[in-house]
Amino acid sequence: MTSIERYREWKEKVTDPALKKELEKMEGDSVAIENAFYKDLEFGTGGMRGILGVGTNCLNIYNIRNVTEGVSRAMEAKGKKSAVISYDSRINSKLFAKTTASVFASHGFKVFLVPEESPTPFLSYAVRKLACDMGVMITASHNPKQYNGYKLFDATGCQVLDDEANEIISYVDKVDPFEVKPRTFEYYLKNGAITYVEQWVYGAFLNDVETQALNDVKPLKIVYTPLNGAGFKLVPEVLYERGFKDITIVEKQAMPNGRFTTCPFPNPEKPEALKLAIELAEKNGADLVLATDPDCDRVGIAVKHEGKYVLLTGNEVGALLTDYVLGTRYARWNLPANAVVVRTIVTSSLVDKICENFGVSVTCVLTGFKWIGNVIEKLKAEGDANRFVLGFEESYGYLIGTHCRDKDAVVASMLIAEMTSNYASEGKTLIDQLNLLYQRYGKYEHKNISKKFEGASGNAKMKALMDSLRTSPISVLGGGNVINSIDFMDQSVYDVPKSNVMLYETDNGLTVVVRPSGTEPLIKFYITASKSEQENEALFEAAISDINKIFA
Repeated sequence: MTSIERYREWKEKVTDPALKKELEKMEGDSVAIENAFYKDLEFGTGGMRGILGVGTNCLNIYNIRNVTEGVSRAMEAKGKKSAVISYDSRINSKLFAKTTASVFASHGFKVFLVPEESPTPFLSYAVRKLACDMGVMITASHNPKQYNGYKLFDATGCQVLDDEANEIISYVDKVDPFEVKPRTFEYYLKNGAITYVEQWVYGAFLNDVETQALNDVKPLKIVYTPLNGAGFKLVPEVLYERGFKDITIVEKQAMPNGRFTTCPFPNPEKPEALKLAIELAEKNGADLVLATDPDCDRVGIAVKHEGKYVLLTGNEVGALLTDYVLGTRYARWNLPANAVVVRTIVTSSLVDKICENFGVSVTCVLTGFKWIGNVIEKLKAEGDANRFVLGFEESYGYLIGTHCRDKDAVVASMLIAEMTSNYASEGKTLIDQLNLLYQRYGKYEHKNISKKFEGASGNAKMKALMDSLRTSPISVLGGGNVINSIDFMDQSVYDVPKSNVMLYETDNGLTVVVRPSGTEPLIKFYITASKSEQENEALFEAAISDINKIFA
């Protein structure tokens, strides 16, 4: 069907009043119709994420029903009968969660729904704790307010891997969303097909998080912002339980609010997301600032150092946590034999140097925390899950321990606070400790940039640019000759599935990884240099200049 034919079908069949109004507004606007209907919003191996609105290429209750019906049919084919559903603070998250629950219940499944906005790591935990077959998290993670999404988890608490996702997609593709007509949420709730997750599961989650604590803590002044997201209860609670009593929460960002009125980009990777928290810290002299994203799986931080608040990157925090956790456990002789730390291919190789110092192996995986969760499952299958110590990715996601299979800003916030307190008792800040790591292992620095390709034309251009990297290989990058290039669609260096990713190494010390985002219309570039600060800056500038030319 053409875009205009799809538009007319939706105009005829949509019954939701708000979406009907949007369709009426589109009448005669060929560009708006094309962008809303030129393709189906893809339910892929990373789940589904899109801009809220009407149309096949936007996120709405019809696309939620469509996907959930396909998932339900795939579950039935394998005899699966239960699911847990969670949601964050985004616009329509609760509506989409109830819609998902109703479709599952219409198939006779036992469905558990969280009673309020809850973190993604809690969903991962609850799937396993309640022995369910599937889990769904309604979230668009750290995207702007216009977005929402749908993440699918298997019985292990890990996001579904590619083979299972592709099988589910084959079912989803056969669904007509207008034929999916479950009864009301209230009906299924009343007859017991849907029940709410009970408070004991939250208590068990916090107990298991707290078992990852390593040291007693000293008083620390903390400013925390959940960025109007799902961390609003569990993060303060775990910090308080661990002995951090002086916690101030940013008032305007304290409660769930999907409009993110004080923070248009609720992404703790971005300095502006921590602006209000740092202003509050400056007023009360806090030692540490913590900010979690809307679904509370990522955490960004700022620390007070020499009277100023310094933001740390995901790579820097990950390196510090790796050194702190391994160092503490090594000193206490409780580091497991053949311990494993897992990082993604775009994450700092400084971690490798730290692990080598403690005799710990590093496993590299593709981008996406499901691959880190999958490593835990493989170890568990061998009876060696305890070998996993921690895993992280440069985009501010960390997991310490095996209580869940996704990145967890609750446990990360707890250990970052503990680590800050521990070094403070030695007269050091996290910046002091980071500089010691640089002195020992080298000045590893990173720059991440993205190029945006929106709409139908942008999608086509993004594909053409990635194809050109294979048909016309890059020979010079950042002022250096490319001495090694790895195409993850066809390589044997890493034990990972095929992926549309390119990695380049140059003779002047640069590493550049290029990958299209799985959830946004972006090509992302991850640049690493490990020389002196001045040399690194020059290398970054040269690399970005070349990227701008190649991907114009």
